[in-house]
Amino acid sequence: MKIGFDNDKYLQMQSQHIRERIDQFDNKLYLEFGGKLFDDFHASRVLPGFQPDSKLRMLKQLSEQAEIIIVISAEDIDKNKMRGDLGITYDMDVLRLRSAFQEQGLFTSSVVITKYSGQESARLFQIRLEKLGIPVYRHYLIPGYPTNVPSIVSEDGYGKNDYIRTSKPLVVVTAPGPGSGKMAVCLSQLYHEHQRGVCAGYAKFETFPIWNIPLKHPVNLAYEAATADLNDINMIDPFHLEAYGKTTVNYNRDVEIFPVLNAMFQRIYGESPYKSPTDMGVNMAGNCICDDEACKEASCQEIIRRYYDSLRRQLFGECPDSEVFKVEMLMNQAGITIHNRSVVDAALSREAETNAPAAALLLDDGRMVTGKTSKLLGACASLLLNALKELAGIDHEVHVISPSAIEPIQALKTRYLGSKNPRLHTDEVLIALSVSAATDPNASLALQQLPKLKGCQAHTSVMVGSVDMKQFRKLGIQATFEAVQERKSLYPAKN
Repeated sequence: MKIGFDNDKYLQMQSQHIRERIDQFDNKLYLEFGGKLFDDFHASRVLPGFQPDSKLRMLKQLSEQAEIIIVISAEDIDKNKMRGDLGITYDMDVLRLRSAFQEQGLFTSSVVITKYSGQESARLFQIRLEKLGIPVYRHYLIPGYPTNVPSIVSEDGYGKNDYIRTSKPLVVVTAPGPGSGKMAVCLSQLYHEHQRGVCAGYAKFETFPIWNIPLKHPVNLAYEAATADLNDINMIDPFHLEAYGKTTVNYNRDVEIFPVLNAMFQRIYGESPYKSPTDMGVNMAGNCICDDEACKEASCQEIIRRYYDSLRRQLFGECPDSEVFKVEMLMNQAGITIHNRSVVDAALSREAETNAPAAALLLDDGRMVTGKTSKLLGACASLLLNALKELAGIDHEVHVISPSAIEPIQALKTRYLGSKNPRLHTDEVLIALSVSAATDPNASLALQQLPKLKGCQAHTSVMVGSVDMKQFRKLGIQATFEAVQERKSLYPAKN
């Protein structure tokens, strides 16, 4: 993978910039953290070289000054809202996040339940957290939020929220996902701190859109594709342009809410510390792009991946047609089609040759590997074995797993475990390969190639089961799937 982002420069520059922002206020800064804090895989895909845990590593440099508050909406608890990338509910992710932060030596002081209006599920979650010794605060629904500023910034608005006790100069406010109420928590705290004579500050840390690269740069377009379900739109920050005569990029929700935020700041402080939404941000990522072309190419691939993901969810009724149309529009703006993803044509050509589902994978050195469906293996499992043999320099006619070893596994699946699909999935193939590696040098050599698959691009000509999808993800393979059910399939592709 060609590196396009200087991660070491980013860690140094970002932590220093946040320290400077803390100093601008009364040694108290509430920093709203958007996006994923320690598993930002989107950023690592569109900015090759960006490490998924970069934000966490940056915060660790500030650990003496920082504490973390985790925010969750009572409405999301009540709806059992899920994190699509992890397959867990938001309330479970709160516990996961807290544990992960503490393992890294970061002080996680409390959890805030927002939009609370007596939901029983939220009350029970609070009891559960308190039994674990975790301080919990409640913030309530405020009539007229966010436009009725006089009511919001008053004893009957923010004044009714619990005051969150903090002890560090930097308070990082994060959440399992969007819409949790992070900004409202920060602003409520500004109000309460001001009531206590502390002139605390607010800043926002969003990696995307990147404010100091062009509006239609593929990196920014990839962000729009990633948030197509939220209908976010990148736009020029008109307030920054008017105040400074400089063109910067922000997104519609921040631009639309800025006049309201400005009014809130004025009501709390007497004057606003910011002249634009861009002023509120502290993101330094744009200054750390070291190979623009590498980032453009990676981002174009991400847009196509998002397009295929929208098609998949549309197939199962999980997203509206408008989301697919939006990502198609973004592909047009980037000047790309699905054919800019070479594994797509390779997989579809292989399917045409074999008249059965097929898959293709592009290795880092440009070699293309394909896999076909057989009586023993599904297309994904076949692709995985072929790729490992290609990387190991093993002739494709050589069996690294004996067919006689595969057949007992098929018998176990169909006769005893009730599966109707006899073909091996990718996880089953890897287990069989690891067993073979104990006695077969070729199998051992093939198994050692697994780390080299990380970052490779792949595509399948039909939808595949969740097992193969998860296995690709665990191996770091960036895969797409045609939104087509396998014809005459013995089992539904979604299972």
